[in-house]
Amino acid sequence: MAAVADAHHPWAFTFGILGNLISFMVYLAPVPTFYRIFKKKSTEGFQSVPYLVALFSATLWLYYAMLKQNAVLLITINTFGSVIETLYIAMYIVYATKASRKFTIKLLGFMNLGLFSLILVILQYAFHSEYRAPVLGWINVAISVCVFAAPLSIVAQVIRTKSVEFMPFSLSFFLTLSAVMWFAYGLFLKDICIALPNVLGFILGLLQMLLYAIYRNRKPVIFDPEDKLRAPEQMKSIVILSTVPTSEVYPVDAKPCDGNDGEDVDGKDGNKEGDGDEHEKCVVVVVDMDASGELQLKSDEPCVE
Repeated sequence: MAAVADAHHPWAFTFGILGNLISFMVYLAPVPTFYRIFKKKSTEGFQSVPYLVALFSATLWLYYAMLKQNAVLLITINTFGSVIETLYIAMYIVYATKASRKFTIKLLGFMNLGLFSLILVILQYAFHSEYRAPVLGWINVAISVCVFAAPLSIVAQVIRTKSVEFMPFSLSFFLTLSAVMWFAYGLFLKDICIALPNVLGFILGLLQMLLYAIYRNRKPVIFDPEDKLRAPEQMKSIVILSTVPTSEVYPVDAKPCDGNDGEDVDGKDGNKEGDGDEHEKCVVVVVDMDASGELQLKSDEPCVE
């Protein structure tokens, strides 16, 4: 049987089987995330880079396993990984915003098609058959470091927003456990190209779980990417809700106003002197919540331009 090729060392075969089982769960860990994307028809704050890098890595490791000819356990898991990551990316592209979709398709074409094809051509025509596997192995080491480092963009987002909403704990946990199994597999096979990158994977996995423990109960900082696209003139006025735990700012529409442009109690128009002023004015309404839960109007000071 082909699996016997991995069983030259019984411990290598054992850790290879465990690595397959755990990596299978790692690849399935984002399923709740993409189910959420499917239900909301939006990718929200999720990013496509980790899935693109993971697909790139899986296809390269699959090619590496084929060149070695005695690593069927690497073939099985990376075949599954290539398929599932392709499905994730396809769903992301369907529900992403126009800018995110454009970026994802460009990176997919550059990295997963162009760069992968370039590596295959170079290995095929620039190296003899006995050197292809070692060269590709070290290329995979570098790519695997990027795979483990790709979630660092999510780590930065967690620190910035103080929210672990977009960093599932299950993915971090299984990624760490998978790194341990594949490190042992490479160690017993005496394949440094398999063992080495999983050291970094273990360290980064611990970092993600530590951040999850720190920020899991924190109230998130609200960040709306759409705010960047709003022109200043569209922000007519704001209502500031002041509470004890947090202070949040919500944009609302308000009609232009000045001190005399409304109607008086008799239904007559007020002073028209300001009609020639074409600039819109606004007010800042500060509302406070007292102990009884009622909203109290504190001030309606004019905006300072």
